[in-house]
Order: sequence, then C-alpha cells, then structure tokens
Amino acid sequence: MVGMATHVITGAGSGIGAAVARRLRDRGDDLVLLARNAGRARELAAAHPGARTLVADLADPDRISWAFSHQELPDRVDSLIHSAGIVDLGKVGELRPRTWHEQLNTNLVAPAELTRLLLPQLRVTRGQVVFVNSGAGLHTYAEWGAYSAAKHGLKALADALREEERENGVRVTSVYPGRTASPMQARVHAQEGREYDPSRWMDAESVATTVLTAIDLPRDAAIEDLMVRPGP
Repeated sequence: MVGMATHVITGAGSGIGAAVARRLRDRGDDLVLLARNAGRARELAAAHPGARTLVADLADPDRISWAFSHQELPDRVDSLIHSAGIVDLGKVGELRPRTWHEQLNTNLVAPAELTRLLLPQLRVTRGQVVFVNSGAGLHTYAEWGAYSAAKHGLKALADALREEERENGVRVTSVYPGRTASPMQARVHAQEGREYDPSRWMDAESVATTVLTAIDLPRDAAIEDLMVRPGP
C-alpha cells in the first residue's frame, strides 16, 4: 500500500496509534483520525497537521452509527487500523459488570461496529483491516480476565472477518505486541503497584514498523497474525 492512501486510525493520540499515524503522515498518506469528542478531535488535528477527524465515542458503540450519520465519512479507505484500547485490571471475583462492559465495548464491540460501517469503502479499495491486539489476546494471567477476554474476542473477530472478506480482497491482520512503552503501560504498572521503567519495554515505533510492514506488503501475500515481543 505504498504511495498515497487513506488510513482511518483509532488511538492516534498516544502510543502505537500515534506512532503509526506519524509514520503514515510523514510519507504523505491521508489520515482520518477517530476522536471521542470535539475537544479531542482538535488535539489530534494539532498533533497531526493535515489529518481529518471523525468524532465517535468507542466506549458507546451503539451510538457510533448515529455519530457518523452527522459527519462526512471518507469516500476512500485503504486501511482501518484499530489501535485504541483501555485496560482495567482486577480479579474475576471482584470485577463488577460495569468494568466488563467498559472493556468489552471499547476493545471489542466498537472495533466490530467501526469495521462494519467502513467495510463498503474497504471492499472497493481491496483494503486492509489491522487489529492491534495484545499478547493478552493469546494468553492471560491473574487479574487480566476482562481485558484478555476482550482481546481474545478481538482475535475471533479478526479471524472471522478474514474468512468472510477474503473473496472481496480485504486483508485482515492481527498484531499481538508484548509490553510496549506507552501511557497505557504506565497505567498498567500503576495498577500492578510496580515502578514503570519504559526502557524495559518495546518502543511504540518498533510496533508501528510491524503495522506498516503488514499494510505495505505486496498484494500477492498477506500477514495475518504477527507476534511482537521485547528484544533480548
């Protein structure tokens, strides 16, 4: 997908999403960045000059379609990159339904709904959907139940979408990063009660490189699942 293309990106405000957005903008591609509200949209536009924004709250996926009906969607979408996510740790025996709903909505239901709404454009371009998943989408640990359940569901979503859209030429990639230096990782360490040292973890730019590799791969091949871990 090298050359002028249009990418819709969630989570472009920080971490992996921001790194992906910068790299695509710097090479001259068009960006459409999803923001949860108008104030956040202004911040994203300032951080990524030339980017367009769409406003919809991923925490409330039932209203994404309504929000989009009041805005102009891009005519062309070459890739949809799901990078937004939230994490709230806790033991299964202590988590309340609200915590489950928040993580499932933002990390699973909203990506499904956003994909549904943009599939017509992706089919026209024979484009690509990239789910920035997590190592927690393959394995889980104590107190990661809600987040990991959402990320395991995201893997299932990607796998089903891949098979459904193969005949339409839409490629689907899941990237499973290990711990990555980011504001989210700082929050995770705080919840774990551990000191946060970003030098111990992957740089978001390294994960962004894997995302760009997937979308730039020639059309005769596809990266479907890619695990990325901190180096030795």
